[in-house]
Amino acid sequence: MKLKWGDVCVKLDRLLAITMILLNQPRVSATELAARFEVSLRTIYRDMEAINQAGIPIVSYAGSDGGYEIMSGYRIDKQVLSLDDFASICSALRGARSATDSTDIDGLLERIGALMPSPDSTLGLGSGHIDLDFQPEPMVKEKILPLQQAVKTQHLVRFRYLDNKGNESDRTIEPMGLFLKGYVWYLYGFCLTRSDIRVFRMTRMTELESLPQNFLRRPYTLQDVEEQFMSQADFKRVRALLQFHPSVKTRVRDEFGYDRVHDQPDGSLFVTAHYSSMEKAMQNILGFSSSVTVIEPAEVIEELKRHIAAMAVKYGI
Repeated sequence: MKLKWGDVCVKLDRLLAITMILLNQPRVSATELAARFEVSLRTIYRDMEAINQAGIPIVSYAGSDGGYEIMSGYRIDKQVLSLDDFASICSALRGARSATDSTDIDGLLERIGALMPSPDSTLGLGSGHIDLDFQPEPMVKEKILPLQQAVKTQHLVRFRYLDNKGNESDRTIEPMGLFLKGYVWYLYGFCLTRSDIRVFRMTRMTELESLPQNFLRRPYTLQDVEEQFMSQADFKRVRALLQFHPSVKTRVRDEFGYDRVHDQPDGSLFVTAHYSSMEKAMQNILGFSSSVTVIEPAEVIEELKRHIAAMAVKYGI
């Protein structure tokens, strides 16, 4: 499951506010909305499209007295969302609330509660079918609020970063948003040190500092970043046929999925695994200790032998 959290609460709040403005005013211009919410005209255009796609018909008018308004005769019916719908929205927001302790989300939950379709709607706020808890470890949680604030106010941030090869460096970046992926929190933004878009794992960030300098947000989204990363990454660079002992069946199914696991008559399990690098392959395979046997290819077996030999020397075996 993936959650783009850096902008989601602010955006949802803004969309709700824009909808309320349109319901209470005959017509409002994109320029007025951009100034009111301190965002670009491009963002307002996207917001209007999002509101339209949500089923609220927005009409635009050109000219000096042009702007946006909700289609004449249209009224928002609270019943368009069921109690279960509201409960699901609230569950997601409570999950985000658990990550940050943000009082802004409390206010948003209250406003959504006011839209609930029944007098007993407050029950829906705490009785969702899915309870989401995105609570990060303390060292990450203490970074989320200052980073969120830096994203919102468009202030540069500086920190020390440890990459996956153990190299440390000082980074100054234009923070664009936070997101949660695979239970790990990340920051993405434009790195002035590397002059390119980068994604940073928050557990690897230390000495975080918000700087007084502002920046003008670049036209990148999280989707752009992911597409760039996916186009460069090769997650099937290393292939290995693995045989696992029955004692680790649960872990194997958790990590590789049921479809990729083939049960054998003797109780062992065969898996064809793919890794983005030999280093990743070794980390995963060695993590299973003697419960895994590499069947092929030869280069993975040889690399595994080198690691085992190095450990034998280290411990005097």
